[in-house]
Amino acid sequence: MANATTPQAGQPLARYASWRRAGDFVYMSGVIAVDPASGRVLQRFEDVPDAVRRGLGQTGELSVDVFQAPVLVQSWVVLDRIRQLAEEAGGAMADVVKLVQYFTDLRDYPLYNRVRRDFFPDAPPVSTVVEVSGMLPSRDVRIEVEATAYIPRLREP
Repeated sequence: MANATTPQAGQPLARYASWRRAGDFVYMSGVIAVDPASGRVLQRFEDVPDAVRRGLGQTGELSVDVFQAPVLVQSWVVLDRIRQLAEEAGGAMADVVKLVQYFTDLRDYPLYNRVRRDFFPDAPPVSTVVEVSGMLPSRDVRIEVEATAYIPRLREP
């Protein structure tokens, strides 16, 4: 079984693998939106590239952005890291077959779901959504997602 703890998609915050292959399946640990270098939870539009901000719906109105940015930014960062992990394992987002999504407030789900559509424009993976009382490393973490992908190993002739 192969596994990875690579800096490309960020080092885990504790002693565990970012992903692990078991046959043709790749299991990804729960992903949160934390800068691995600083340990800071990402939650501002400034935490993502300019082009992403516009796509997420940054309005420039503080009274709107201050409430929507944490969910939108964390949703994008988490799903983009899952994309990176799938690629490190030799696959793509289309290979992700299951997501388990944890929220500290289920009212965040509609905004997350809007972002998820950008990562899965065709058929979305099977999905479980759970509300939890809190997540590590801080109360600022609002979303955590674990993923399972089906990425067949390259077979030698």
